[in-house]
Amino acid sequence: MASEHRSGRPRASSREVLAEAACELFLEQGYDATSVSDITRRAGVSRSSFFNYFSAKSDVLWSGLDEQMDAATRRLRDGESVDDALAAIGDRLAPDALALAITNAEAMGIATELDRERAVRQFRLQRELSARLARDGMPPLAAEVRAGALAAAVLAAVWAWADRTGAGRPLGEVLAEALALV
Repeated sequence: MASEHRSGRPRASSREVLAEAACELFLEQGYDATSVSDITRRAGVSRSSFFNYFSAKSDVLWSGLDEQMDAATRRLRDGESVDDALAAIGDRLAPDALALAITNAEAMGIATELDRERAVRQFRLQRELSARLARDGMPPLAAEVRAGALAAAVLAAVWAWADRTGAGRPLGEVLAEALALV
């Protein structure tokens, strides 16, 4: 009898399974009380598999937005307009673990962690935007201030969208409104 070869879960589904398991556990027992081992056990994958997809527990929540911000950074560096690069974040980000965490921050015990990680990402985006605006000829102080406002608008839009995921508008619309306020 031939043995069946098993190559493991497809990469995309393992990432999704891990995120789903993590969110379930964060809701059940809280963020701080949930370990990477708890997540991998719930997902039915090895601990090393977890680290193939995420470098830390918090990355489970942020991976979707991080991917879109990294893509926006590449677009900015490749010369795409600031408006188009930022709008693409809104067009491509789907409801995911981050939206669930934002909506259920208190139940997950993750509000402080979300605030800290939000600030890190906002600054990272601000730095990229400031560099781009300066390359385009904007004076350094003006570039820094404008970039800060744009980065804040992006993160504020993500939060407003996540709070209204079920009955709200698409992120692209919320982001366009936020960017228009800058």
